Amino acid sequence: MTYRAPIDDFRFIFHHVADLHCATATDRFADATPDVIDAILTEAGKLCEDKLAPLQRVGDQHPARLENGKVRTTPGFAEAYQAIAEGGWVSIGASPDFGGMGLPMAVTTAVNEMMSGACLSLQLNPLMTQGQIEALEHHASDAIKDIYLPKLVTGEWCGTMNLTEPQAGSDVGALSTKAVPNGDGSYAITGQKIYISWGDNDFSANVCHLVLARLPDGKPGTKGISLFLVPKLIPDADGNPGVANTLKVVGLEHKLGLHGSPTCVMQYEGAQGWLIGHEHDGMAAMFTMMNNARLGVGSQGIGVAEAATQHALAYAADRKQGRTPVGDGAGTIMDHADVRRMLLTMKAETFAARSIALACAVAIDLGTATGEAECKARAALLTPIAKAFGTDTGIKVADIGVQVHGGMGVIEETGAAQFSRDVRVTAIYEGTNGIQAMDLVGRKMMDGGEGAFRLLDEIEAHAETARSALPAMAEKVWQASESLREAVEWLVAQSDMTARFAGSVPFLRAFARVLGGHYHLKAALAEGNEGPRVKLARFYINRLLPDHSALLVQAMAGADDLYAMSATELCA
Repeated sequence: MTYRAPIDDFRFIFHHVADLHCATATDRFADATPDVIDAILTEAGKLCEDKLAPLQRVGDQHPARLENGKVRTTPGFAEAYQAIAEGGWVSIGASPDFGGMGLPMAVTTAVNEMMSGACLSLQLNPLMTQGQIEALEHHASDAIKDIYLPKLVTGEWCGTMNLTEPQAGSDVGALSTKAVPNGDGSYAITGQKIYISWGDNDFSANVCHLVLARLPDGKPGTKGISLFLVPKLIPDADGNPGVANTLKVVGLEHKLGLHGSPTCVMQYEGAQGWLIGHEHDGMAAMFTMMNNARLGVGSQGIGVAEAATQHALAYAADRKQGRTPVGDGAGTIMDHADVRRMLLTMKAETFAARSIALACAVAIDLGTATGEAECKARAALLTPIAKAFGTDTGIKVADIGVQVHGGMGVIEETGAAQFSRDVRVTAIYEGTNGIQAMDLVGRKMMDGGEGAFRLLDEIEAHAETARSALPAMAEKVWQASESLREAVEWLVAQSDMTARFAGSVPFLRAFARVLGGHYHLKAALAEGNEGPRVKLARFYINRLLPDHSALLVQAMAGADDLYAMSATELCA
């Protein structure tokens, strides 16, 4: 099975669903003309199909390994990474001031998705560097920017993010890594970090770590944390990699999937680092990196969903089993009703998740270009939905893909199971999907739901527009939006945050369901003439959108039933 970059889908969504033209009409992104974007997508697609996709199975079968303290990467990864770096794909959204292309986040998101679908293990590397570039652009001193950004932008150096410790996972404030001033403007960093994606490699000239640590006068909790840039090799006076820093990889995690991506245990022993941002304000700087990374991780899930769908379609179009209800009854399993249901679900869910992610990216671009608070609020609202629904979709679609393959789905040689294993962690890293949901009903609803209501107003206005051409679908989307509006009203009326959190995951999923219906309806209205997108939209709206009703019942159930059983009873 050969991966095909879904370029036509990106073009369609940009033009008819996510409204990228609103961002490219601004001065900030005026150079991102349709011709430029089309050329970028086409070349990125070729890279993914020709260079990355052939390494998908190789990374699984020949994992990264640690030899004598050095990470040895999967055969072929070094050459493929070089192609990524030389093509400028690490930094298509980075500032031109340091050599980046300065293209919209929407384009970066599309390219990241394609790379994820082709070879997720390798794509994790440039995603981490992109986040570090973003953090340094916003928070680093000019001296740090001048040394590090040009190297990171070209891909000559790679970046990582170091948050987690054995005792401090989602509770970042529990970290124990220490930072002590050296007296020369630098700091000595001591501690251990775990789960560090691409903590080292054997193909870049340097690896630069963003590390959360606590200064001697740092308060307990997140408010006392600072952020430091700690390079593997300390740059000399000319900015070239110099002496080795006192840090090392002490182990690689043995994981369910993503075997080609080295997930490192990092040990810092008085390693020299430099402060990024202000003392005790490290979380603000780190969240600059994490917020865009959350969208990127959502796109990873969507990329795997696309690849798993293509894989399942190819198998179903070839596999014959039993008499089919189509034609002379000698068709493939694609003609069986339940297999057809699974394949349509895979396609419909992937389109919905992709549209949500790209709409989020366009909102980020509009916020960047205009500085308008409403655009930034829209981006903030959509980010946890894009991350959680994108990764949930990847997991669901990959799992359905295994089912489509039947018994062959659990045979590793078919490659179907790898998608399921690789994508599973995306619902966990960069903030678990439960944390995304809590963020949505908590921080993102501190405006009393105004941002959500504005989005629902747009959904209902579009449904009204669609009534003349697609009355049945338009009515169902409108009604679903009204149900969601009532849930938002209930939610913001709850002063007990535990009541909100208890239903946060189903609420987020219901919100995503309604957004998916909206974007499918937009696609159907734009295409018309009973084309494939109209038929796919009808499937989604008739069969998947109704999920929102049951999800909203759960969302508004409160927390009493969760705590009715004692911990002792629960464990009995």
